[in-house]
Parts: sequence; structure tokens; C-alpha cells
Amino acid sequence: MGSTQDETDLYERNPRSAETTERGYAVPGARRRPGHRRKGRSAERAEGAVRRLLPQALVVAFLAGGTSAFVAKDKAIELNVDGRARTLHTFADDVGELLAEEGVRVDAHDVVAPAPGAELADGDEVVVRYGRPVRLTIDGHRREVWTTEPTVKGALRQLGVRAEGAYLSASRSRRIGRTGLELAVRTERTVTILADGRARTIRTNAATVREAVEAAGVTLRGQDTTSVPQDGFPRDGQTVTVLRIRAGKEVREEAIPFPVRRVADPSLFRGTEVVERAGRPGVLRGTYAVRTVNGVRQKPRRTGSEVLREPRARLVKVGTKPQPRSAGGADDLNWRGLAQCESGGRADAVDPSGTYGGLYQFDRRTWQALGGTGRPQDAPAAEQTYRAKLLYQRQGTSPWPHCGSRLHS
Repeated sequence: MGSTQDETDLYERNPRSAETTERGYAVPGARRRPGHRRKGRSAERAEGAVRRLLPQALVVAFLAGGTSAFVAKDKAIELNVDGRARTLHTFADDVGELLAEEGVRVDAHDVVAPAPGAELADGDEVVVRYGRPVRLTIDGHRREVWTTEPTVKGALRQLGVRAEGAYLSASRSRRIGRTGLELAVRTERTVTILADGRARTIRTNAATVREAVEAAGVTLRGQDTTSVPQDGFPRDGQTVTVLRIRAGKEVREEAIPFPVRRVADPSLFRGTEVVERAGRPGVLRGTYAVRTVNGVRQKPRRTGSEVLREPRARLVKVGTKPQPRSAGGADDLNWRGLAQCESGGRADAVDPSGTYGGLYQFDRRTWQALGGTGRPQDAPAAEQTYRAKLLYQRQGTSPWPHCGSRLHS
């Protein structure tokens, strides 16, 4: 008689020491009743078969449950790295674990969505965008920025750079590698050029002032320049003046002032100076660079010089002899009144003919006969008065026919 699955749970562990049930199966720990028959050989064979099949059934049951758990952990994920998408299966619990499994390394400039700590579910999409350094120069201002866009056009849009009408050093369609890109942007600006009496306002993305001037149709020639450096960057709203420069050369002859040498002379009274030799200026030939800026002559600049004649010094004798204190009986006369009448009281006075000079209008011959040197009008007032007293002692008031009476008033 064959056995069932339920019956296998009741198989006899030790048939030699256990009693059997009425149907012939052993019950562990049961005693054999008196007079009970021993079961047959066929029944023993059936029990052995059951014992052999039981471990295999247990293994099958375990594998069936494990397969369900295995299938539950597996997830289909779409991974998009820098625009390259692929679908993969993973047991990773979150985004960070998935990226580690796939060898995708990210840093602070990269973008990961969802975030690395987000849990994964079957059917999720994970996007990675690598950061790229862009060494950006906008209208002369340089800075380094980062973008996750793979093209110049996308980077400009992401960075908020206005590129309409602008000059770009790289095409908009150029791809940006992981190592980054040098990118110069010159936006369109309004610049006014003043040249030859006319204003020209243009829209330009020129890199230099000179380029902007040329774009306005103005040509710089020779020494022409601009009011701002030509290699400078033209700013929006800037006004640039073109300076038309015409250059030339001038040669001039100029006087070189002569020096004055003074020599002590003990034969002259103190305060007396006599020109022994007249001075003579020298002659200098100077070469000058001259130019006009927009028709206005600028201050000439000396570029060279040549001495044609050296100056000759003026030689002056300076008296060191003490002044005389008295001239006999003439000291008490009214010399001030005489001087006022003759010369208006001026020691350097000279008559219109140039013959008479000084306080008392000496002629040069009389002056020298009285011991004077040089011209009377060059001598100190005290010496002139002293020599007038000497003349009075010799001739009285006759040398002063019109004013001599003042001496006794």
C-alpha cells in the first residue's frame, strides 16, 4: 500500500523500538501493544523512500521563497550621464550607491538628480550633468564660472549672458569638454566718434578703441591719436575724440644772458660802482619740435641747441674807500634845496640831452676833474654831494646859474 504526503510526517524514527499504528506507521515514543503484528517488508520500503525525498522537498521550498525576494530587490533604472542614457538593473538602495556601482564620480560642480541620498525605485531615472569650467571674458572683464551645459550656446543661456549681436571667440555650437573652455564675449555697444568736426554714433562689438574708430569710417594717419588709449576697451555710451596731429620743426636764435663780475676798487668811495667793461650776451641756436592738435598750436618742445657765441661778462668796479665826512666851509649850505632844484632830488637823474646827470647835474668832464669815476648819476648820493661841495669851494655857485641861490636860502 502506498503512503501520502501527510503520512510522511509520521514516519518512524526508530522502527525497532517504536510501536506502529493500525495502518502500519511508526509513532515516535509509542509503545507496541501486546499481540501487535510486525509490519511487512513492502511497508518498510515505502517509508525509506519518503525519508529520501524529504530533504529535496525542503530545498525546493527554500529556493522558491528566495527567488521571490531576489526578484523584489532588482530594479530597472535609466541612468543618463551627460546626455548618454542607458537602462540597467541594480540592487542599489539609493542614487549614491548606484553611482558608486557604476563608477560615476561627481564633485561640487556636478549636478545629480535625484540627489545622491534619494532612494531608488523600479523605473526611476537618474541624471548626472558634469560641471565644466569656463574662463569667461565679457567686455574686458575676466572671471571663471562653471556650467553643466555641454555647448557654448547652452552655457551662455545658463549663465545669463546676453549674446545677441555679440562677438564670440567660439561658435555657439561648439561642445565644451570636461577640461573647460576659454570664451571671450564682446557685447554690442553704442560709441560716439568725434572726428574732423563731425560726430558719428555707431553700434559695435569692437575689441579696442582703434577698431571702433575704424568701424566709424575714420582713418588715423601719421601721428593722429585719440582722446583715450587706442588699445583700450570701448565702453557703452563712450565718446572718443580723434586728435589730428601735424608735426614740424623750428630753429631759433636766442640771447644767452651775460654774467656780471664785481671787482673791489679802493680808489672809489664805498657805494660807488663803475662799469669797467660792458657785458655782451651770447647767441644760442635752438631747435624745437612744434605740432598742432586739431589746428591748435601746442607749446614747442626743445630738441637740440648749439652755442654760436659765448656771452661776455660785465666787469664792475666796486668802491671800498671810506666816504669823506666834510668839505671845509661848505657843509652848512642848503644842498638839499639845490638838489631839489637841479634834479628833483633824484640821484640817478639825467637831463634830456644826456649830458648832465646826478643830483647836481654834473657833466662827465667836471665829475672826473673832481676825482669822480664813471658817470655821476651812478655814484652814491653822498659822493655826489661831497664832489658838489668841492666844486663850490673852487667856483662858488656859478656852476648852477639858475639854482645856485638855493644854497644860501
